[in-house]
This record gives sequence, C-alpha cells and structure tokens, in this order.
Amino acid sequence: MNNSLDIIKILEEEYGNLGCALNYTTPYELLIATILSAQTTDETVNKATAELFKDYNKPHDIANLTPQELEGYIKICGLYKTKAKNIIEASKIIVEQFNGNVPNKMEDLIKLPGVGRKTANVVLSNAFGKDAIAVDTHVFRVANRLGLANAKDVLQTEKQLMENIPKSYWSRAHHWLIWHGRKICTARKPKCDLCKLRDFCKYFAENK
Repeated sequence: MNNSLDIIKILEEEYGNLGCALNYTTPYELLIATILSAQTTDETVNKATAELFKDYNKPHDIANLTPQELEGYIKICGLYKTKAKNIIEASKIIVEQFNGNVPNKMEDLIKLPGVGRKTANVVLSNAFGKDAIAVDTHVFRVANRLGLANAKDVLQTEKQLMENIPKSYWSRAHHWLIWHGRKICTARKPKCDLCKLRDFCKYFAENK
C-alpha cells in the first residue's frame, strides 16, 4: 500500500491530539466502558459510567452486584441486560483468576464474557500502551473506503491494517480513523467535499 503512509500523515495532522473518547481512570474502568460501548455512543456510555463509577469501580464491587442493580446504572446503553450479565461474570473471573487485575494479554481478555477482539484491543492499546488496532464500525468503514483495507469483515480488516500501517502508528491510527468516521466519513452522506483524503479515497473515486 504505497499511499498508506500519506493517508496516516494527513490523519495525524487532522486528529493527532485526539484519543479515546471514553472516560476512565483504570484498565478496569476502560474495560467496562468498552463493553458498554457496543451499539451505543461513547457520550451515552460516559453518562452511564459517571454514575456507576462513583459508586462501583472495582471488579470485586461489581462482581457482587445483582444484574438488576447493575442494570439500573446502564439502562441508557443498548442491550443493557446482556451487558450487565457479561460485566458481572467478567468481574468475577478477574477477581478469581487474575487477583482483581485486568489481564494484559489478548488470549486472556477474549475469554472474558462480552469481550471480543475489538474490546481487547481497545484495552491493550489504551490501558497498557501496547500496539494494537481495534476495528469498530467507524474503523471498518473508513479503512475500507480509503483502501487501507479491502476486507469483508472486521478480522480481515484488522489484519490488513496491521500489514499496511507501520506498527508504531497502530494505536494512534485507530483513534484517527474513528474520529474521521465520526466527523467526515460518516456512514450516510459522507462529507467528501470537506475531506482532505479524497485524492487517495477508493470510495470517492468510485462515487464522484
């Protein structure tokens, strides 16, 4: 991908200082916030966790809640019943198997209920400073439109991005792709007229 570095440099100029939009102070808080973020906005998650983390922000505390107690805090986040169950179960495993510490390896994280590769990569890159690319709906859409990936699913997109972007950029680039997807390269009616990447963009070339 001869254009990938050019694309990354432009994204860096546009969004270089923007990182994770979820509010958290510990790896555990980030894990919970990221589980909650599935199919809802970061703003909504931040509203829910502002109240939740005031009262409960340790694995031991949340492991001891009933699903109904936790649901009261996270109802504004979609799929809240499933998320409550998964968060309580994940918290119990963290307490029982990892001494109350969020694990910092992909293979351990994805064994936790409600945690897939995307959530694990968010935690690995933001909480533990590891090089990782988390592919959410924004990253999937933007990467494939720009031609940074040409993939039918998130796993292939993640693999191709890892091949096409220098490792030192992985963690930051995934934030930049998210912000670009929110601000410019929206799912419906992308703002191609405002996009500084349109000269590189496969989607723009095909649709202009």
